[in-house]
Amino acid sequence: MFLLEWLEAAVAWILVAFHTILAPIFGAESGWSWVLSIVGLVVVIRIALIPLFVKQINAQRGMQLIQPKIKEIQKKYAGDREKQSAEMMKIYKETGTNPLASCLPIILQAPIFFALFRVLQYGIAMEEGVGPLTPELAAQAHDASIFGVPIYATFANADETPYPTNTRILCVVLIITMSATTFITQRQLIVKNSAPNNPMVKQQKILMYIFPLIFAIGGFNFPIGVLIYWTTTNLWSMGQQFYVIRNNPQPGTPAAKALEERKKAKAAAKAAKADGTVVQGEVVASETAETSTNKGVTVQNRQQPKRQSKSKRQSPKQPTKKSPGNSTGG
Repeated sequence: MFLLEWLEAAVAWILVAFHTILAPIFGAESGWSWVLSIVGLVVVIRIALIPLFVKQINAQRGMQLIQPKIKEIQKKYAGDREKQSAEMMKIYKETGTNPLASCLPIILQAPIFFALFRVLQYGIAMEEGVGPLTPELAAQAHDASIFGVPIYATFANADETPYPTNTRILCVVLIITMSATTFITQRQLIVKNSAPNNPMVKQQKILMYIFPLIFAIGGFNFPIGVLIYWTTTNLWSMGQQFYVIRNNPQPGTPAAKALEERKKAKAAAKAAKADGTVVQGEVVASETAETSTNKGVTVQNRQQPKRQSKSKRQSPKQPTKKSPGNSTGG
């Protein structure tokens, strides 16, 4: 398929670009250079998907707002599925809401996921190369490993690797991490950013258990590089979702209530600080006035020097000499 070939070439180009940057640091043949190149691939993809993530958030918010109308339609046309679907589509069109928009980031990542899978399985494992990933680079990546485990290795073909036990242990650790981060991300969305009366919560709860199970089962056939990719993208999703839920939650959710409480606490702290500044200013002004008054009293009560008479201001007289005539002769 042309589209998949194009994606494979794009994935290979990003990997090679990051490898070129990291090779002088970790070594061209180091497995860490290739692993961190996969992490760099995740960063590039997730940054490119930020506009779609914003659409996803808006779609979820829109679905939350029209839920009362959806419930009315489901109740009103409970026995007529065709009419029910038509009325629901009418509401989606009027409000500009798309139920599938909330799944866009996952849907669009799927082709990239398979493209990376093919690059690792065929381009590197078979040393054939893909696009800018030449056969020479593919051979270099083929021989690179972390903890003795090649990045193209899977749990299923662990016996074909130099260290089968290391391969199985690393695969299991990454599978557990990948499944756990998938579960936590879904649970975070349900617990903090879903209204209690939202009928979609039930479906989300089902997906919360199904997705990790799918990844756990399928993970035994995923190459190490793909496991690293998906674990990294899950960690990105958790952080991004945490920020959005904390700062821009959907109305009527526990996260929205927590945000309002934080705003009130911040406003109260700001008001208390302002009041404290005024009171402190008044105290300082009072103390300054009191000090000035005390100084005035001190100046007034200070003993003034007495005015001396003219005779006292004169210096003491020197003793007079006796005249020769008045001296007593012998």
